Amino acid sequence: MNREEIYNLQKKEIRSGKVLSVKTRKTALIALRNEIKAMEGEIFEALRKDLNKSDFEGFMTEVGMAYSEIGYMLKNLPRFAAKKKVKTDMSQFPSKSYVLPSPYGQVLIISPWNYPFQLTIVPLIDCIAAGNRAIVKPSEYAPYTAKVLQSLIEKVFPPEYVAVINGDAEETKALLDLKFDLIFFTGGTSTGKIIAAKAAETLTPTVLELGGKSPCIVCSDANIPLTAKRIVFGKFLNAGQTCVAPDYILADRSIKNKLVEALKEQIVALYGENALENSDYPKIINEKHFTRLVKMIDEEKTVFGGDYDNETLKIQPTLLDNADFSDAAMQEEIFGPILPIIAVDGYAEIREAIANNPNPLALYWFGKDKKAADRAIQEIQFGGGCINDTVIHLTSHEMGFGGIGESGMGAYHGERGFAAFTHYKSIIDKSTKIDITLRYPPYSPKKLKTIRKYMK
Repeated sequence: MNREEIYNLQKKEIRSGKVLSVKTRKTALIALRNEIKAMEGEIFEALRKDLNKSDFEGFMTEVGMAYSEIGYMLKNLPRFAAKKKVKTDMSQFPSKSYVLPSPYGQVLIISPWNYPFQLTIVPLIDCIAAGNRAIVKPSEYAPYTAKVLQSLIEKVFPPEYVAVINGDAEETKALLDLKFDLIFFTGGTSTGKIIAAKAAETLTPTVLELGGKSPCIVCSDANIPLTAKRIVFGKFLNAGQTCVAPDYILADRSIKNKLVEALKEQIVALYGENALENSDYPKIINEKHFTRLVKMIDEEKTVFGGDYDNETLKIQPTLLDNADFSDAAMQEEIFGPILPIIAVDGYAEIREAIANNPNPLALYWFGKDKKAADRAIQEIQFGGGCINDTVIHLTSHEMGFGGIGESGMGAYHGERGFAAFTHYKSIIDKSTKIDITLRYPPYSPKKLKTIRKYMK
């Protein structure tokens, strides 16, 4: 079936008034989980071919997160989907009020290449839990995973429920020409702007999960060895191709040199003397991004790494010391294994530095002074983050994951994920036994005096 046929088939199902019950949604999620388990080997193989991810990293950052989201939804879906009674104003007596969670209808999910399985399946899980139909468009930059996703979805869902459509950018443009009830996009800020503009033409709501230059602040009182270990993990996971990876470090000048040495030690500890020879170290997704990243490596400022392999598309974890905002690596989101380090003196300089790239998707603060950390996370605009760690905030079901401003709009994961794909209908059920006439014309000073008592 082509895109128009699938689109029209799903639209017909929605217009028929057929509502997907909570039981049906749970059955679908269980079937999806079972098929993921059955196809784990194929999924890991595809991730290895697309990004050279190890099975461990593939499970920890992709498949395992899908299992976790499904489990959370199965446990909590009846509560999320239930009609919620709310208080009714005295002015509307006698009546009952409630909020009814309802699916948007037909959703378009456009997913990226950096975590091609997780960032397709987890939004889809939330979408299904909320009772929607969906068309999924995986990234063409991760073709092996896209193919596995199509096979997986076709085994679990009929096309009138969920369907995968693969293809290049022209296919994505063609899908955006169709009128959906919600568009969920994960990817770069520039593409997000295009999608938002296109969606605005038909007043289609969007959830945009974008990126940005996420700062990592290291204070003078930070535990340097542990800080370095956690930064290296968060930055070089998936060879830096992570939307919430630390993009650059703002280090207090007094400990900057000590931090650089600790970062070098931790890179060797985690990836070996030469990560290019590490069979589990991920590669850059394609030649286009590989070439872009290589141009960011300033040999004069490189204090660790800097080497790369044109054949395997691998780039060593690379540290750029004494970086500044005029460097190539500071002109855009890096999205690769290159880490600039900038020395700063005090909080005012930190604020000024972050203002060069406002509203990042994440912010990381390392230090023992909780008051200083609290001040920063309250005053600086960013999507989410961690104190004394990196990237782990996106694993929690109890908190939404999303950006602000240039780094996106809307959030998902857990209950926020259900909410992202849900419209909450506000309903008042008014009694017909009594009809208070106060609101009806003709009006009088006496009526106005009375109504003022109820509408203070």
